Formats: sequence, C-alpha cells, structure tokens
Amino acid sequence: MTTPINVMQNWVSSVIVKFNFCPFARQEVEQNKIHYQPSSSISHDDAVMDMLEQCVQLTQNPKRETTLLFFTQGFQNFDDFLNLVDLANAMLCVQGYEGTYQIANFHPNYVFADSEDNDPANYTNRAPYPTLHLIRELSMEHALDNYDDPESIPENNIKLTRRKGKIFWQNLLADCHNKNVDE
Repeated sequence: MTTPINVMQNWVSSVIVKFNFCPFARQEVEQNKIHYQPSSSISHDDAVMDMLEQCVQLTQNPKRETTLLFFTQGFQNFDDFLNLVDLANAMLCVQGYEGTYQIANFHPNYVFADSEDNDPANYTNRAPYPTLHLIRELSMEHALDNYDDPESIPENNIKLTRRKGKIFWQNLLADCHNKNVDE
C-alpha cells in the first residue's frame, strides 16, 4: 500500500532528484536528512500551527536538514494554498524564525504568476500534495555559495520541463501515487 509519505518520497526521488530540479536534494536524500510530515489540517490556523511545530522540530533536531510538510486533506484550491503560504511566511517572522528558516512551496495545481496553466514550466513547483518545504536558511546559503551559477537552476528547469512537455510531467506526477519509492 502506498502511503502519503511514500508518495512524497517517490516525488522527491523520481522528479526532484532524478531530473535535478534541486541540485542540493540528492545529498539530503542519500543522507536521509529530509523529514516528511503529513498533515490532515484543513484550516489555515491549524496548518500554520503544524508548520510552527515543524520549525520547533527542526530546531531540536539539527541533523534533520529540511522538512516537507504536506497537506493530505486541505488546500486543494491553489489560491487558498497561496493564502496559507502568505500566512506561514508572516508567522515565520512573528515567531522569530525569519533568517533561520525559509519556505518553498509546491502544489498539484501550481501556476506561476506570469504563466499559463498549461505551461509545462509550472511542473517545477508541482507536487502530489500542497506542500510547505521548510529549509534551513544557513544551509541554503552554503549550498548556493558552493554551486557554480545558481541563477541558472530555474532557467534550466524551465527548459527541461518545456522540452519534455506537459503530458510527460502529468504522467510522472500521477505515477508518484501508484508505486512505492523502493520499487
């Protein structure tokens, strides 16, 4: 049986790592430093509390590099999710985590502000579930400092997604729900 955690692990390995969307992810996967945290929250308040709890967990577990907090029940509407992202970022500041953690976000229906819905480039930020990715800011700074031409990462990802096409990415994302990460 494929669990939501399996689905997300499969997405990280078969999309993010395999296609090098994030050149820093492979090491974290290999060293088992990614924490996958499902949430059944459906309200913004509960979801933000879950996010803040994961910040506490990251602080208490320095060997944990990053957390993917994903919502298995709520925030299927992309605009509703974007409201959650705004609230989560505001609460990072209010709770004193600004400069310590940053949030990247992913959604099954992600659409960049300057993009059309059918643009394959949107798949660079599409995931099986609405997801808040908590990243240690210091680690990200170190990774970017040691990477030649980090500005090329988004551009390379966009070229790749457009070259492979929307159907390829749709199928790959759907496959994340259908197999175990160990297959």
